[in-house]
Amino acid sequence: MKSLRLSVLTATLLLCCGFLPLNGQTAVQPYFTVDQLPDLIKCLPAPPAFDSPEFANDMMRYTWGKQQRLDEERAEIAKRDAVWSYEALLAEFAVPFGLDITREGTPEIWKLMETSLTTTDAMRVAPKAYYHRQRPFERYNDPMLTGEEDELRGEGSYPSGHTMRGWTAALLLAEVNPAAADTIFARGWMYGESRVIAGAHWQSDVDASRVAASIAYGALHASPEFRLQMELAQDEFKRLTSGTEPSAVKAQKADSPAPAGNATYDLQGRRLNEAPQSGVYINANERRVVTR
Repeated sequence: MKSLRLSVLTATLLLCCGFLPLNGQTAVQPYFTVDQLPDLIKCLPAPPAFDSPEFANDMMRYTWGKQQRLDEERAEIAKRDAVWSYEALLAEFAVPFGLDITREGTPEIWKLMETSLTTTDAMRVAPKAYYHRQRPFERYNDPMLTGEEDELRGEGSYPSGHTMRGWTAALLLAEVNPAAADTIFARGWMYGESRVIAGAHWQSDVDASRVAASIAYGALHASPEFRLQMELAQDEFKRLTSGTEPSAVKAQKADSPAPAGNATYDLQGRRLNEAPQSGVYINANERRVVTR
């Protein structure tokens, strides 16, 4: 049964993540095949059993996630984070990264991200099928925030593919623009929390997936082609941002009348009308950490 699930999941992943041509597009060639990458079944511990003390934390965090849905803005972020596409993912990182990432506008950065994530996405398939862990919304028979029940029911929750993809993206983007690492990682952390808020994953799924992303990120650096593409992406970022404001921040300023003093934005690009109490923000095109 596990081998059958693995075969089905692998075929689906190949189609969705670009290993096979789709609608006439050229297939993305990964830096490594999945057999050449670390085996997450061997790297990660098994998920907590439902009768274990560790699972008590998962239950508390599930309750926490449902409470977060009462915050309309946070709930909307979680819904956006549920969209399974590179375009949607990279759009969420535009403001903290300091540049809009598109196939046409930033071809070298786009190629780095698309090829890297196509490579690392494959690593989650085997442990999902092997452990086939029941998802929170299934265990409690609750509706999900994001309406993904039909899509996700019956698919294992460990590890979280969204979290792994989001944290890998954060690691890659922070290497392209290390000056913005704090805000990039803050947004990447929220991306994983969104899966708990949505009811798609347990907290332990998310925690393990950040480790899995770090394993994947390290593996990428063994590829000469990856290292060359990273250099091209870094050069492109420097060229596009040299002497100019990041386009994402510039767009935010263009959409709103300029206030007295410097405008302040949160990591999702929302302009703040009041002085922030705490957190990481973008002000005057610089990242600032506020603690009060």
